[in-house]
Amino acid sequence: MSRPKPTPSRGLRERLIRENIVYRGNSVDFRADEILLPNGRRAVREYIDHPGAAAVVPFVTPHTIVLVRQYRFPVRRTTLEIPAGKLDAGEDPGACLRRELREETGYSAGSLRPLITYWPTPAFANEALHVYEAGNLRAGRRNPDEDEFLEVVAMRFDDALRLVLTGKIRDSKTVIGLLLCALKRPARAHFTT
Repeated sequence: MSRPKPTPSRGLRERLIRENIVYRGNSVDFRADEILLPNGRRAVREYIDHPGAAAVVPFVTPHTIVLVRQYRFPVRRTTLEIPAGKLDAGEDPGACLRRELREETGYSAGSLRPLITYWPTPAFANEALHVYEAGNLRAGRRNPDEDEFLEVVAMRFDDALRLVLTGKIRDSKTVIGLLLCALKRPARAHFTT
């Protein structure tokens, strides 16, 4: 996936002097690029170079969604999240999320609607995350990756939204995806907490 083109105003622009890949991983690279600041001084910008990802809020029925529960080692917690995955080189986000939805939940999406593309942590990563809503799901067989251990959880959309509003769901793509679905489908958001 190509990097987003910079669009800073002239007074804020930082210029790349030298690229430096510190670590090349299976999923991400760690960089420490030397840059020129607007005031003419040099600095180092450390960040994660990420190919991007796609995520999906899958509606089994108009009021029921499918989430996945999995252990996330960096935060040492089990999380409840919308299905998601890393983009392969040059892969379309829609194709990625269709693949990930099938692998993680067994469902295939009949329809997709883009919700948002955002940067989860632009201070230290260049990842762009594409979030969609899926409907007209067809059940099938799961096929998770070898290192992927997760449980599929079907729940009412209102219950999942309540978990966001009470701080029990803290994963950013899930919070953003569920809140956007609530905003774009106001009939689903009428409940009391």
